[in-house]
Amino acid sequence: MNLVVSGVLWVGCIMIVTAVLAVLLRKWRQRVGREANNEVAGQVFTVVGGVNVVIAAFVLISLFDGMDTAAKTTYDEANALVAVQWAADSLAPADRTRVRQLTRAYANEVAGREWPAMRAGRTVGDQGWTLLTSLQKTVEQAKTTSERQEDRRVEAANQLWNVYQARQNRLNSSGSGVSEVVWFAILIGSAMSVALMFMFGGPGLYSYAFIVSMLAGAIGLLLFAIYQLQNPFSGGADVGPEAFLSALTRLSDGG
Repeated sequence: MNLVVSGVLWVGCIMIVTAVLAVLLRKWRQRVGREANNEVAGQVFTVVGGVNVVIAAFVLISLFDGMDTAAKTTYDEANALVAVQWAADSLAPADRTRVRQLTRAYANEVAGREWPAMRAGRTVGDQGWTLLTSLQKTVEQAKTTSERQEDRRVEAANQLWNVYQARQNRLNSSGSGVSEVVWFAILIGSAMSVALMFMFGGPGLYSYAFIVSMLAGAIGLLLFAIYQLQNPFSGGADVGPEAFLSALTRLSDGG
């Protein structure tokens, strides 16, 4: 389902359910005397609602930053992989050919197998690490016959270390998400904020239902955004493998 459509349905359903519940509770409970709750309920709502909004906003901002960092990390990893092959082009023919094979195999593994796993929230296999280990051994054991070759071999090794670091950061990002404790705090805080609105009195029945539904819709929108952004490689963030697809083109051109 389209992200916008699912978001509208999610927020709309929350608003409708909350509005209906507000009308039922308002009709069920005696209206006289409810205005007396406004001062006390307002003070409590300010604390509960404020704390909940601060927590949700902090989480949402962190997820936005995490999405940008994840996108940058994928390009850092892919660019470093290309740099490994370019540096290895000065090595002996056998070593150069082996490096080209391994860099392409690694890019294909990441784009073709690891990305679907990260999108689904599954654990990524060890094949990528195995390919990087083989690549590291190939670079470290390459025989050089000139100072220039040795410099390029060292450069390839340095760029390979950058690939290792960027890969680890990418995998950490795919498995981070929002902890159960944070979700518990946000959900309970949201429920308490909406529940407190049922204690207020004053406006007409349907105006009251509209106000409560708007509050619930705003909270639901925050929850929807947090859920969509908790995995930067799926949902609303959906950082794709374009960096590695582009790297594959450059790796093939280099061959």
